[in-house]
Amino acid sequence: MATGRVISVNLGTRKITDYADGPGGQTGIDKLPTTDRVGVSPAGVDGDYIGNRRVHGSPDQAVYAYAVEDAHWWAGELDRELGAGSFGENLTTEGLDVTNALIGERWAVGSAVVQVTKPRTPCMTFTGFWGVPDLIKRFTEHGAPGAYLSVVTPGQVGADDGIEVVHRPDHDVTVGVLFRAFNGEPDLLPRLLPAVDDLPEPLRGKVRRRLKK
Repeated sequence: MATGRVISVNLGTRKITDYADGPGGQTGIDKLPTTDRVGVSPAGVDGDYIGNRRVHGSPDQAVYAYAVEDAHWWAGELDRELGAGSFGENLTTEGLDVTNALIGERWAVGSAVVQVTKPRTPCMTFTGFWGVPDLIKRFTEHGAPGAYLSVVTPGQVGADDGIEVVHRPDHDVTVGVLFRAFNGEPDLLPRLLPAVDDLPEPLRGKVRRRLKK
């Protein structure tokens, strides 16, 4: 099984901005690395602020991971430094191809076990945070969205923890394929069927409804 490591664990604090989609402009997207070991559970990442719980912070989105390799691509594309947490990610990873992680695969990280659930969808808060007006379009076209994770076994995670892929489901539906199927490439929707049981609700129902059309 593939292995990688956690470069940093990143936490957000409550901030009020003119671009956030949370009530009153609240957001926790601006995350910074912590040197502490941090607890993760189905409720999320201890100490991480969620500004809009209507669309963030569910058990299927308890943790967000983004690969440093993909961050380096964006740093070159935008000609700016993008440190750990710049994508609003809780885990900055190295050595794992997050875009090609299978939906439903499980990672042992520190003393926790997490499961890949779905890709991140870019939003206006992300656009405002970076100050890049066409970011949604560019992020979608690039197709390296990072992965949301549910927590199968709660535990503690920290910088330099190893990441081991301990389970892969018997299908080939990746984070990248799922992202593209819902963002400009509907011909990929039939490819999602083998992974339907590994998708969270309501995404599972959404796939079935779109295929019926």
